[in-house]
Amino acid sequence: MRRTFLQGAAMGVAAAALPKSGVAQGMVPGTAPAVAAPAAGRAPITLAEFGSFHVGGRDFVVSGQPTREVLFSPGGQPARVDPNGTYLVGGMYAGYMIPAPQRGRFPLLMWHGGGLTGVTWETTPDGREGWQHFFLRRGWPVYVSDAVERGRSGWTMIPEATGGQPIFLTEDNPYERFRIGDGPGSRARGTTLPGNQFPADGDSYRNFMRQNVPRFTTTDELTLEAYGALLDRVGPSVVMVHSQGGFFGWRAAQERPDKVRALVLVEPAAVGDLAKVAALKDVPMLVLYGDYIDGDARWPAIRASGMRFAEAVRAAGGSVDVVNLPERGIRGNSHMMMMDRNSDTVAGLVQEWLAGKGLWA
Repeated sequence: MRRTFLQGAAMGVAAAALPKSGVAQGMVPGTAPAVAAPAAGRAPITLAEFGSFHVGGRDFVVSGQPTREVLFSPGGQPARVDPNGTYLVGGMYAGYMIPAPQRGRFPLLMWHGGGLTGVTWETTPDGREGWQHFFLRRGWPVYVSDAVERGRSGWTMIPEATGGQPIFLTEDNPYERFRIGDGPGSRARGTTLPGNQFPADGDSYRNFMRQNVPRFTTTDELTLEAYGALLDRVGPSVVMVHSQGGFFGWRAAQERPDKVRALVLVEPAAVGDLAKVAALKDVPMLVLYGDYIDGDARWPAIRASGMRFAEAVRAAGGSVDVVNLPERGIRGNSHMMMMDRNSDTVAGLVQEWLAGKGLWA
């Protein structure tokens, strides 16, 4: 059954309810409105289908632990909880939207980076439409996932199951590490790299930090299994990855080259298996890098590693197109280019590449 996703209309009603000052009654001054104003001229998105599901996961058995009493709700009755038994760990969430009409020849799977969730693709910190909308509006069936142990994919603190402890980030960390701020202490100063495109005003940056989640560095095997299960369920797809997701994108394409029709890597933070580069020879790849890399402490080495891997793929007969955005005149992009103020410009470059590969009708 066809459904019309009246996002623009719903936003318009919410915006119309605001007083002329632009601040809703009861809203604390200086905070962002609950619903952003609709983008001018944006038509409603028509969906043929939308929904969500979970894939992957494995059983993990706990034994030898004491039973304890737990009060689940204030004023309720205590319940005895036995922690011994079988747990399902490593499951992964995916939500999908299928547009009508459909122009993408394959589904577009969006895989996020470390410490983040699928929200990376859904919106921007200053309330604009994200890349999920951009590609949906161009007729791509879009699947957005939350990686293992993050977001809507469930969570386990059993060290034996995860192999380690989660990492939490301060507000300063992404501001400096994602090439937004101009060095140590920049978050406190509120200063950015010259011309930086990330919406780094106080309200927007706090919106970004609200979507940061704890991450493990020890669940890569579980996560790769889950992404493989996602590809098996959805079938041949275009896979778009960001940062930590680069490792999973390259490895998943190596394990299932028949399921990955193209791979778009947005500043991949890791590479695939050098011993299996030949598996990628029929998977066209686009690799994107933003601005300010040369002056960063870590990113020159990360990019150089990616370039060596790309050369190895080319030597094995594969096709890898690398785009350094400043060389195309697209400047000011942080590590979070899908959230930067010029994000639609970068997405347009990706769309043009996909169309050039015959993946869009």
